[in-house]
Amino acid sequence: MYERYWQLKEKPFENTPNPHFAYYSPKHEEALMRMLYAINEHKGFAVLTGDYGSGKTLLSRLLLQELSKDEKRCNVALIVNPLLSAIEFLREIIYQLDGSDHKEDKLTLLHMLNDYLYQGLKNKKETVVIVDEAQLIPESLFDELRLLLNFQLDDRYLLSLIFIGQPELINIIKKVKQLEQRIAVRYHLTGLEEAEVKSYIAHRLQVAGCEKQIFEDDVCKTIYNRTAGIPRKINMICDMSLMIGMIKKSAIINNEIVLEVIADYNDQFRNDI
Repeated sequence: MYERYWQLKEKPFENTPNPHFAYYSPKHEEALMRMLYAINEHKGFAVLTGDYGSGKTLLSRLLLQELSKDEKRCNVALIVNPLLSAIEFLREIIYQLDGSDHKEDKLTLLHMLNDYLYQGLKNKKETVVIVDEAQLIPESLFDELRLLLNFQLDDRYLLSLIFIGQPELINIIKKVKQLEQRIAVRYHLTGLEEAEVKSYIAHRLQVAGCEKQIFEDDVCKTIYNRTAGIPRKINMICDMSLMIGMIKKSAIINNEIVLEVIADYNDQFRNDI
């Protein structure tokens, strides 16, 4: 709606996990590199946690994008709705790996997965299962998922299991000691630093086709102070600021506009003000 006014090709601050707009802060880059290390070095189990809105889901898509660059090297299953029973989880994994909808019993499904993993090993293909929003996995299922890590040789795991979730995920895993002990790689993602917020906003505007300065320099400090550098909150403020700026026929987004937007989101940002 405001794209034409600001001379943009598309909306730059949508809260969707679009790799097209990915901003690689040092923290996001390290998180991605750790997950790739876990997969490439056959570490078995890796856990990525992060503050609400810090970019975890986007990182899962970036990881998927990296792995898909060489389809001959990786078979990947991405589970985005982990509220499943044990047998549903197995069926979903196998469905995503081979495209077939299986109705067999649990033991048969485990045999099928075992055969699939060994076939992947024979063909020199990594098998990766990524679970987004992993904190939603029913607690009774965590021990079942641990058993997937029993698919291994003497010197390597046949499957890489990547959990991505909110901060409470670690405490949930701690209740299953045998699973916690198998975490080979972990990382906790936090908000952007103040200088990174300015770069983040500029990056997304540039990707959207921006050819001029839209946000005044001191606005970025205000946004950082109110959001603690959380990308989801930054997007919310910037998106509505562009809308309000258009309505007011402003030539630039200043602190007055940003503070008006923040006031509208008072309940969501009250802990940051």
